[in-house]
Amino acid sequence: MTRFIHDRFAKEYLEELLSPIGTVNIGRDVTSEVREIDVYFTPITLNPEYLKSLGLLGKMASTTAIIEPFRNPANVSEICSCLGKLLDVRGELERQSRRENTRLDDSQLPKLWILMPTASKALVDSFNAKPDTENWMEGIYFLGESLRTAIVAIHQLPETPETLWLRILGKGKVQQRAIAQLSALPTDDPLRMIALELLYRLQSNLVTDIPQELGPEERELIMAIAPLFQQQIEAAQQKAREEGLERGLEQGLERGLEQGLERGLEQGLERGLEQGLERGLERGLERGLERGRQEQQRLILENFLQVRLGKLNPKMTVFLAPISKLSATDFTVLLLALSMLTVDESGRESAVKLLAESVLKMSSNEFGDILPIALTNLLALSVAELALFVEQLPQLSADELRERLGKIPD
Repeated sequence: MTRFIHDRFAKEYLEELLSPIGTVNIGRDVTSEVREIDVYFTPITLNPEYLKSLGLLGKMASTTAIIEPFRNPANVSEICSCLGKLLDVRGELERQSRRENTRLDDSQLPKLWILMPTASKALVDSFNAKPDTENWMEGIYFLGESLRTAIVAIHQLPETPETLWLRILGKGKVQQRAIAQLSALPTDDPLRMIALELLYRLQSNLVTDIPQELGPEERELIMAIAPLFQQQIEAAQQKAREEGLERGLEQGLERGLEQGLERGLEQGLERGLEQGLERGLERGLERGLERGRQEQQRLILENFLQVRLGKLNPKMTVFLAPISKLSATDFTVLLLALSMLTVDESGRESAVKLLAESVLKMSSNEFGDILPIALTNLLALSVAELALFVEQLPQLSADELRERLGKIPD
């Protein structure tokens, strides 16, 4: 069961990294037997800078490619199956070329890259595969030229930045070291953010889908991924603190000058400016820091929901601003509750209910036994109606809330 989770991760990971420069087809079927190709990639826009950032994976993606990732070392039969898929695709392209009366160049034919954590010498030798050290690095073994196929032994690749994005697909200590190196990248690095989201999704799937099947290797992988997510939260917190302080200083100076000028006209320019600046700066800092704290919590919540549950739905977005005003204690309790949800559609629905319940409780604690009905009525609103209602919440009394949300649905 764990193999299927890792397979899904590998396909999604390669799709995310390669989609900016081409078309990625996950699970392409070939022949009447319906043999499925893991990843079929066709380059469209070969952005040199982006290809360079992908390192070895970018070099592999410079031409049409079939990529078959294996969680465990592939055996002879599995490699032959991959070769069969390559030959099936070649046959399809040749038949299409004859129908369209066009010439099929070798450059249009895909290359097959078989990714596996390691490959024994006996396996490599059985396919007469050879390294090409003049053009490629250690750990890559090429079959005969006409076969357009290479076996990539990930554990044999040099541990350099160029191989990082492939070593993420390795296993055991190699994968864990790659994850540790990923954490050293800037927190706003786009590739780091993509890998982080997919790794956290992998961690969640391992924990929620098959906890009873987890072996030492999967448990170590989960522990290796956890610090990355914590780093992303801390980066969001630091950014929010800096923005809050900056806004506080700006507002403080602005209000200080404004109040100082007003008081200066009444009590004397020198004294008024001094007092106004002092009080205005103090009040501005307080308000600015509070706004910064709220912005920090909003960023943390948005980032947490995206990483944990995937793309935010419109109703989740409506609740971000009001929930950012929660106290630090209540906000932490909410995050803990959200972290316990399953990573599926049911979990996303539960998340919306938790967010809605928090917003209602912020407005009034007098719902009592009608809270479930109030939640149902609130979430039955369209996104536009919901946004308007949430905006009006601070002005509504407890009686008005009960009147508008306490009716039993038809």
